Amino acid sequence: MSSENEPAGGGADDAPPEQLALIRETVRRAKTPRAKPRTWRGAALAKERPVARVLVDKGVLHLDRYFDYAVPEELDGEAQPGVRVRVRFGAGRHRVRDGRREGGGLIDGFLIERLAESDYSGPLAALAQVVSPERILDEELLGLVRAVADRYAGSVADVLQLAVPPRNARAEKRPSPQPLPPPAPPEPGSWTRYEQGAAFVAALAAGRAPRAVWNALPGPQWADELARAVTATLASGRGALVVLPDGRAVARVDAALTALLGEGRHAVLTADAGPEKRYAQWLAVRRGAVRAVVGTRAAMFAPVRDLGLVALWDDGDDSHSEPHAPQPHAREVLLLRAAQDRCAFLLGAWNCTVDAAQLVETGWARPLVAAREQVRAAAPLVRTVGDQDLARDEAARAARLPTLAWQVVRDGLRHGPVLVQVPRRGYVPRMACASCRTPARCRHCAGPLEGQESASALRCGWCGREEGDWHCPECGGFRLRAQVVGARRTAEELGRAFPAVPVRTSGREQVLDTVSQAPALVVSTPGAEPVAEGGYTAALLLDGWAMLGRPDLRAGEDALRRWLAAASLVRPQSAGGTVVAIAEPTLRPVQALVRWDPVGHAVRELGERAELGFPPVSRMAAVTGPPEAVVGFLRAVELPGEAEVLGPVPLPVTAEGRPRRVGAPPPGEHWERALVRVPPGRGAALAGALKTAQAARTARGSRGSEEAVWVRIDPPDIG
Repeated sequence: MSSENEPAGGGADDAPPEQLALIRETVRRAKTPRAKPRTWRGAALAKERPVARVLVDKGVLHLDRYFDYAVPEELDGEAQPGVRVRVRFGAGRHRVRDGRREGGGLIDGFLIERLAESDYSGPLAALAQVVSPERILDEELLGLVRAVADRYAGSVADVLQLAVPPRNARAEKRPSPQPLPPPAPPEPGSWTRYEQGAAFVAALAAGRAPRAVWNALPGPQWADELARAVTATLASGRGALVVLPDGRAVARVDAALTALLGEGRHAVLTADAGPEKRYAQWLAVRRGAVRAVVGTRAAMFAPVRDLGLVALWDDGDDSHSEPHAPQPHAREVLLLRAAQDRCAFLLGAWNCTVDAAQLVETGWARPLVAAREQVRAAAPLVRTVGDQDLARDEAARAARLPTLAWQVVRDGLRHGPVLVQVPRRGYVPRMACASCRTPARCRHCAGPLEGQESASALRCGWCGREEGDWHCPECGGFRLRAQVVGARRTAEELGRAFPAVPVRTSGREQVLDTVSQAPALVVSTPGAEPVAEGGYTAALLLDGWAMLGRPDLRAGEDALRRWLAAASLVRPQSAGGTVVAIAEPTLRPVQALVRWDPVGHAVRELGERAELGFPPVSRMAAVTGPPEAVVGFLRAVELPGEAEVLGPVPLPVTAEGRPRRVGAPPPGEHWERALVRVPPGRGAALAGALKTAQAARTARGSRGSEEAVWVRIDPPDIG
């Protein structure tokens, strides 16, 4: 059934030379063999274009191609390019009876095109069913899916599962609303705070395609500014797509768009909407009834008609990285769409990632920033408390917070809510020696010891054993301190210190969207900070060394991003807003926070990575799996000549009962990881080589017992 000609059967190599010459002469004179499509059980064949080229829903790489099927006459009208179909797959040549291929299991697929004849020489099986006459896959979406699959060394079928939501029959039967006429061009509004902001909005309204990296000013105006950019694009008669990290950000932009445009002009695509509502919204976009889309990660593939703008907010958020194969990042997908559709591009955040700085450095995008006067007028006052300050502070020795932090909290509570950012959730996740700060480890497995909420004993976070008689192996001390105190423990301590003030927590168990302007202590983990009406009066950023000390290339960038996100919710300095960061003030990310200069921090980081050859200047891939499998894969793959292999090195063993990250080894298994690096311009060659090797390996694995190997392009954590 393959659209590619299969090799002839064995035995030709052993034939005498006279027979080989005769065979070659016969083949040379013969006409090119063409398929004779036979329908299932002898049903009549479609009279025109009786061959359907189908993409089957098989995510394995060695089957990442199209397959040809015969079109029965009864399905001729519905079997059009772009519809969902069901076909029989898996029947070999030995399953042919009376010239018809039979057998195989029913699987889903997409009809790509109709042809007059096939280049496959054997009999073709027939289409089993047209699931729906709705044409949901067009050439533009298929081209994008193919580009993403090639970019990330994945299969088209896997990317299509991310791009096209599951079918819902009830939503499909309902008609979509009639499209509304383009709105009037909007006023620039708060875009005038930026040096080129008004010109950017005017360019969108005029139908041009500007590309910008937007360093947003602190405060809640970013949602309205995004909405005005979308409205300007709609005014030019084009469509717009905005991708945001979570549902709370989507709700804010949704409200801003509704306020500007009214109901019915944009669609919201999130997983929280439910399968029927989400598919109905997706169909409205596909049919052209709605020209603007706001959504989370899955919306990056939304089939917007006449796309004029793609926008992404906070590209450093982990939520933009898809956990399912081939694990594309929303930023890279939107960059592909901007190049494919030649549309405008807007990458905005309070922070500036190194990837965003590279877009400006290469000239692909222009910076969209505010003057320093505007930054100082919108930002709060940032103060720091380092190790030397803590050593001189008597209050910090006895309690967790230094004197400056207590004073800022006390003064802030007189005028409104105070935000407290804690790096970890829970009670006391990690303990350390009070004298030398050596982490407390289990004597049995060397796992981290954790304090319990309702018990005096410590417990290992890996093996679960309790430790009742711990002493420090470095200094011999017996006193412990919390290495990183969780959100619940912090809320408990602050509640005792300020008994008349309500304490609210926001984290994984319960994420608050907003809080009132009444005095309150709001303890939150990074990314879960609620928005306060009128802004917070103050914010405490605790345990900064815990985020900066992570063994990751992006630790400093990520810490600065989380700090800026929390500090942007605080009132300006002119209104009394103050931020206190418990971190060493000499460190580069802390200095960038004090000066409110994320762009400068990103530019310096980009320069250092260029010298060392690290992403995003270079392209990198991670190969992960059992040690023998990784070594065998690296020997088999034909890497580009400029490729450099780093490793392999062992990965941390996943403990039993602990959550397993995507691509991490199964609990108890010892895996290794190797990094493959290529210079700029060779990323496509690297992805192609890895995809070819992985396809060959999976083809052998389907007939053998080879262990699986994970391949990921542009891994987010490279150590």
